[in-house]
This record gives sequence, C-alpha cells and structure tokens, in this order.
Amino acid sequence: MRIGMTYDLRDDYLAAGYGELETAEFDRGDTIDALEAALRSLGHYPERIGNVRQLARRLTDGARWDLVFNIAEGLEGYGREAQVPALLEAFDVPYTFSDPLVASLTLHKAFCKRIVQSFGLPTPAFALIEAAHHVDTVDLPFPLFAKPVAEGTGKGISTASRIESRDELARAVCELLAEFRQPVLVETWLPGREFTVGVLGTGADARVVGSCEIALRASADAEIYSYRNKEHCEELVDYLRVERSPLSIRLETLALDIWRALGCRDAGRVDFRLDAGGEPSFLEVNPLAGLHPGHSDLPIIATLEGMTYSALIGAIVESASRRCPVGESARASAA
Repeated sequence: MRIGMTYDLRDDYLAAGYGELETAEFDRGDTIDALEAALRSLGHYPERIGNVRQLARRLTDGARWDLVFNIAEGLEGYGREAQVPALLEAFDVPYTFSDPLVASLTLHKAFCKRIVQSFGLPTPAFALIEAAHHVDTVDLPFPLFAKPVAEGTGKGISTASRIESRDELARAVCELLAEFRQPVLVETWLPGREFTVGVLGTGADARVVGSCEIALRASADAEIYSYRNKEHCEELVDYLRVERSPLSIRLETLALDIWRALGCRDAGRVDFRLDAGGEPSFLEVNPLAGLHPGHSDLPIIATLEGMTYSALIGAIVESASRRCPVGESARASAA
C-alpha cells in the first residue's frame, strides 16, 4: 500500500520558537526514520506528509493515500489529537488509530474517567478543579495526586504532584493552572506499583501484547512516573516484563475492558497503579502511543514479549486495514 505518514516533528517546532516542554509529546527524527523503515520492510510505500497544516495543503492539492499512518499529536486544545483524524475523514482517507471522538475524549482525563466509571471499572476517586478558589470544595482524603487534565508524557507531573495537605494542594493547583492554562485533575493517591499494558487491535479483535511494570531507580523522582523520569527513562527507569500471574490476568482483563468500552482502535496502552490493597486501578489510556523503538513504552513492551518493531508496525497497519474498506481494497488490488 501507499501509506502517508502524519506526525509532529519536534525539531520543526523548536526551530519555530516553541519550548522543550511545549514540544515534549512530539516525535524525534529517529522515530520517523524507524517508522518509515519498518513500513518499507513490510513491502509498503511510505510517504512523509508531516503535521496537520502540511496534510491540509496536500489534501487540497489532490493528494491521496491508501492509508495514513497517523502519529500527529497536535499543538493546542482538547481536540488537538483529533485534528488529523477529522481532516482525513472529511476527505475520506483511511487512517490508523482512534477516531476524532475517542481522541478528544481520552485526552481529557476527567471525561475519560467518567466513562470508565460508568462501566463499573475501577479508577481513583477524583475532582476537577477549574479555578484556584475551587480547591476548598475538594472533599477527598489526603494524600492526593494532581496533574493537568489534558497532557501527556508526564507534563506537569513532578515530586510536587503528591500532595499531603490543603496548603500543598492550593499551591500545586495554582502553579498548574498558571502553567498549563487548563483544569487540574486531583485524584486519590494510589501507593502501589505502576504498570502499563500494551493493546493491539479493535473491538472484539483487540488483544494484549504484554504488560510491564514501571520500576523507578534510586536516582529517579521517587514514587512518581514524572516528566523527568519519562524524558530520561533510559537512566532512571527499568521496564520489567510482568510474568503470567493472577495480577497480570487482572491487569490484562481490565485493559481490554477499558479499551473496548472507550472505543480505542489499532494499538495503544492502558496505565494502572495498585491501591493500598494491591488491586489495580485505571489511571489513563493512551490511544496514540509513542512509537520510538527504544524510548516509548509500547515498543518496549513489544520487545519484552519478543515482538520486533517491524512486526508491531505491521500489526497496526493490519488492524487498520481490516476496518478500512479503501485500504483493504487497495491492498487486495496490489496483491
């Protein structure tokens, strides 16, 4: 298939004057190189497109592809991850990963948690704070955990995110509101181990790739999978394969239930942390997971399970092709 590639290249935004934190979720050049090489190794014909504005120009000029492999995160707003999917749908071009509705819903962690709760699935009790004076309305027992409601890559998460008192909560909320200009999600603190589960496929076809534990080294920010820990994971984090056990079965069952309940597609991750009783509780889902071969959690999980990077990319393309008539037809014609 002729496969277009949409992405936000971090170096482009840095060159345009954006900062390190603003571009933290964007892709490095070696991620795009690896993705392109994997698609070629699978017999496809990849073509670099770029970000949503570059895509818009190409589409209005008449360009089309059998499938677009989309990893563009977008720059601002709750709908930023939905921009490329919405544009591709407007031009009837099939693409990988979740649709605009799911992309927007899952980015807003509070809305996402409400949906998960409605299915009876476990997630920490929480409050959404939209203004500093709302801190006094939070009726949750300390300790608490605070983070921006719609960020990824650990943005806004630091050692200050674990909160022990009302004064600490007020200070953390004010700082996060000022820096990220969005509501703050405050959750019950979960003291147990942290895990992430990789998922491939859509709906009834979804399956678990594997699970890994996020084990922080002594030099890491303690107890928290923070922005610093994620950015420097090679030095600060060990990713440990979870062996088959009652815990792994519980994690994987919950991950698939959540994945299907939210309508996520093709591939991604579901994150959990254990509560004081050792039971897993849902933190968030990433339906547009990072795909750097050695730095991103989903490829790390695949590697731990003996799955090559090319095989992972191939499984994503195969999943998208099964649900996209145009892509499937084009593939059959090529064959």
